Parts: sequence; structure tokens; C-alpha cells
Amino acid sequence: MKTVLHKAESRGSFDYGWLKTNYSFSFSSWQNPEKVHFGVLRVLNDDTIAAGMGFGTHSHDNMEIITIPTSGQLEHKDSMGNHGIISKGEVQVMSAGSGIQHSEYNNSKEFPVSLFQIWLFSNKKNVAPRYDQRSFDFDSLKNEFCTIVSPMGENTGLNIHQDAWFSLGKLDKDFSYNYNLKNKNNGVYLFLIEGNITLNKLLLKRRDAVEITEFESLEIISNSNSELLLLEIPM
Repeated sequence: MKTVLHKAESRGSFDYGWLKTNYSFSFSSWQNPEKVHFGVLRVLNDDTIAAGMGFGTHSHDNMEIITIPTSGQLEHKDSMGNHGIISKGEVQVMSAGSGIQHSEYNNSKEFPVSLFQIWLFSNKKNVAPRYDQRSFDFDSLKNEFCTIVSPMGENTGLNIHQDAWFSLGKLDKDFSYNYNLKNKNNGVYLFLIEGNITLNKLLLKRRDAVEITEFESLEIISNSNSELLLLEIPM
């Protein structure tokens, strides 16, 4: 097993006034040649958007975009005619494919919205754009992971054009969890949302992340009540 630890404070942190963000990979005004991508994982942004503010209409293509709100409500509009609100407990996927325009705004005029937005390179070029969202019962999770994203054609989670699985887990203090790769050629990017865990003798604290390759199974030991995002992706 090979691991590369990324401490939370090593991310690109910016306060734009209307947007407070942390970039795990090179993005916008933060460019780090040592952090451009991990396999097909290109973006993992940890955003907080001020009340009534957001991203105006902009374009994407040939990218799988996954949005996971952690508080508040995010309003989505796109050039396919989709218009909806997503909030904590829901996940949104957008396959940009041959090209799509969309906007994202905080739906509240009083409170901020916080979210993770993740981009993966697609495994098929110029497919028809698509959009989907789904609610998940994250509150009932206890010492287990819930699959929120999976490859096209699978019946668990939201489907994307990539051989990738995203799982969100909640582990109690002193609980040990074993994760087995679904594809032996994949790697894992593990992002600790909250808590404190040990993985392969590495100690991870809140918002730390670790890249993991050349393994088939890994043991996660939770040193406190913890919430994790596990991304299994092609390398």
C-alpha cells in the first residue's frame, strides 16, 4: 500500500467575500504543480457561499460534477431546463458531456450554504449532458458507508460516466472498518469531513485527506466519532 497524506492546512484557502473556499487541487487563482489531480479526480472544493450569492451561468464539458451540500440550500439552473434546490442529505450529479451551462446560487437570503463540489474526468467524450439528484438517509448511518455515486448502469447511488464509487460513512469512536476495492486497478482518495481516524499508521484530523494506491483492502480506525468521504477512482 502506498499513501500520500495531505493536511487540511496545505489546501489553497481563499476568502473572496461572498465565497470562502479551500481547494484540494489546483483551481482558479490557486495553482500548485504538485496538486493538479489524483487519477481522474480533478477537483475537490470545500465551499461556503454567502446568503444570496453564487456562481453565475458558466460552461462545462466532458466532466462529471458531483455536489454534496453539508448545510443550507443550493439553487441549480442549467441549459437543459433543470431547476431545483439541493440541501443537506441530498447529492447532485451533472454529466457535462458535449457541453452544458449552469448556475449555482445560495437559495437563502439569510444563511450561508456549505458544500463539497467534486469533478472527475469522464470516461466517454461528448456524451449527451445529463442531470440527477437524490436524497440519502445519512442521519441513520452508523458504522457503515453509503454508496452515493457509482458507474453508469449500477443500481446503487447516482450514476456517472466513470468507473468510480463515492461513499459517505459515519463511524463511532473506536470502531474499525475494512474497505475492499471494487476494482483492483483503482485508487482511493479519502477525505475526512469530521473527526479523527488512523489509516495505515497515518493520523488524519478534520479535513485532512490521503491518497491510497496499490492495495485491495484497507482498515480505517475511528479515534472519535467521524464522518468520511471515500472516493474510489481509476488511476
